[in-house]
Amino acid sequence: MRVYQTNEIKNIALLGSAGSGKTTLAEAMLYEAGIIKRRGSVEAKNTVSDYFPVEQEYGYSVFSTVFHVEWNNKKLNIIDCPGADDFVGGAITALNVTDQAVILINGQYGPEVGTQNNFRYTEKLKKPVIFLVNQLDSDKCDFDAIVSSMKDIYGPKCVQIQYPITTGPGFNSLIDVLLMKKYSWKPEGGAPIIEDIPAEEMPKAMELHKALVEAAAENDEGLMEKFFEEEALTEDEMREGIRKGLVTRSIFPVFCVCAGKDMGVRRLMEFLGNVVPFVSEMPKVHNTRGEEVAADSNGPTSLYFFKTGMEPHIGEVSYFKVMSGTVKAGADLTNADRGSKERLAQIFACAGANRIQVDEMCAGDIGCTVKLKDVKTGNALNGKDCEYKYDFIKYPNSKYSRAIKAVNEQETEKMMASLIKMRQEDPTWVVEQSKELRQTIVHGQGEFHLRTLKWRMENNEKIQVKFEEPKIPYRETITKAARADYRHKKQSGGAGQFGEVHLIVEPYADGMPDPTVFKFGGQEYRINVKNKEEIDLEWGGKLVFINSVVGGAIDARFMPAILKGVMERMERGPLTGSYARDVRVIVYDGKMHPVDSNELSFMLAGRNAFAAAFREAGPKILEPIYDLEVYVPADFMGDVMSDLQGRRAMIMGMDSEAGYQKLQAKIPLKELSNYSISLSSITGGRASFTTKFASYELVPNDIQQQLVKEHEAELASED
Repeated sequence: MRVYQTNEIKNIALLGSAGSGKTTLAEAMLYEAGIIKRRGSVEAKNTVSDYFPVEQEYGYSVFSTVFHVEWNNKKLNIIDCPGADDFVGGAITALNVTDQAVILINGQYGPEVGTQNNFRYTEKLKKPVIFLVNQLDSDKCDFDAIVSSMKDIYGPKCVQIQYPITTGPGFNSLIDVLLMKKYSWKPEGGAPIIEDIPAEEMPKAMELHKALVEAAAENDEGLMEKFFEEEALTEDEMREGIRKGLVTRSIFPVFCVCAGKDMGVRRLMEFLGNVVPFVSEMPKVHNTRGEEVAADSNGPTSLYFFKTGMEPHIGEVSYFKVMSGTVKAGADLTNADRGSKERLAQIFACAGANRIQVDEMCAGDIGCTVKLKDVKTGNALNGKDCEYKYDFIKYPNSKYSRAIKAVNEQETEKMMASLIKMRQEDPTWVVEQSKELRQTIVHGQGEFHLRTLKWRMENNEKIQVKFEEPKIPYRETITKAARADYRHKKQSGGAGQFGEVHLIVEPYADGMPDPTVFKFGGQEYRINVKNKEEIDLEWGGKLVFINSVVGGAIDARFMPAILKGVMERMERGPLTGSYARDVRVIVYDGKMHPVDSNELSFMLAGRNAFAAAFREAGPKILEPIYDLEVYVPADFMGDVMSDLQGRRAMIMGMDSEAGYQKLQAKIPLKELSNYSISLSSITGGRASFTTKFASYELVPNDIQQQLVKEHEAELASED
């Protein structure tokens, strides 16, 4: 395989909802390019993509698959991405390292929620988009209705390049209004028969051709002038106008294909090779220092590792993009993130489970290597005098969480090692060992996502695991001021222990003035602030600790011990054992003994005085509240709102976005536990949602009473 230069390389992401036919299209593209000799099928479990056991077990893509084709002296690196929203990490990674998105639309259903999600990601990352309507041989396919729906959603930027003469089982021909030719196929597909457009199709073809010419001309002043003068452009001028329109996202070409019968695939590949932007034509990536990194083969060598695959008999396969410079097999590079040295003994062009060994790769190219010592997903390997690091891929927040346990506790360590290894393959799996909840929590994008993790753990790693409901990280706080004192006294021969602490607690909010006076039981307590510490608690909120002791009742050297005692009690609130937050503690008096007082005595006195005051200060439980955005078809809106109201959600607003309704709400984390399953059930999988932590809010009284009872029962069972 020859070395492709930067201006001969194009990187493309295949996106689309589950069932839109990406894996089948990838097979047809590989077949057309001569990489494979016969096309596999998802049903036969013999495709280049979807080659992992878990994918074959469930019949859907779990991982993105990287492959390449050589076409018209160009190298097309293509990443086939999973369609299910649960595996969105693959699509987001692919979009960040490619320069063109091809979004497949299922000819049976038209734009779906997955289409919407993928388009939003391309919008955010400013990536060019080509729409590809697939499965034109389906009985349910109504091409004109699909195009109409696309224009409603994505606007007039959707411009047809092709249209089918008929759809359904008899589909075998289409009109290409860029080339102004009719393409038809024999039943076996493959090479098309190219003919002039029949007279009966000419009016429609001319109308669409004119719209395409106008759309292409709009992207270049010179082309626009020519269009106004002649109302026509040459084929090359149209290609140039479309390319510029793709780069600026001012045109979304619409193609037709029947990937299952290999009809239209070759024409699509011609367009990808001839028209879509090269790496050098797209906006440059920035490194972590904010510097632009140009895809220049003469620049410093820098590789970004965007994906790790675990393969039987091989181990880790590390996928990289050459961000700058040129890399050769046998190169010695430095890991900018970990400081270690690495030798790339071999480099490969990717072809799914197969790899083609190459000697060299230039800036913009995508490849893989094996048997690296210390390279993780997200790391950069650099050549001499280069220290580039990258952090440009941002993944969505998790939507579904479960506590995970090894059935055999002796396998816990092995389970954790496997979870960490699996996260290298899919960074949207987030593993958290929660000291607060005393659980190992696995966060993912949905129930499907975590079910896949469990299958792999049990079938690949041979570790039996079980999922449990994760505990909720409640917080405790107080609602009024209270006072308490505590004397710790212990005599056991020799030096004893003595410490007495008098303190006041009150709710704290940012910006509160320092306290001056309190009244309890008719008695007034004047506060003289001698010293103040504001502590940002690692679990959120603040503790403000004030020393207001006068007359030397407690030596200043014992104050840190009192604070330590208070902090210990903040970690186990009296109501549910949850962390406490947003409290101001004022130590205003106490007593000490010239011989028996020490740090331990004052720590214990401070802890117990704080606990007693906290219980008298109107303690309340706070629960985590999340911002929720649901994207839902209008006809399901009522059912979705009704379900949310049953989950104690507060509807904050509604909006219409790209043909879908966007519903915004605030919802307690506890009520989100099975929301992804419920939403999928209500909408038949046609809705999606995102969440983001918002704040902690007071729980309703009835729920507080229930939580306190549960905690008391838990403590009783431990005794």
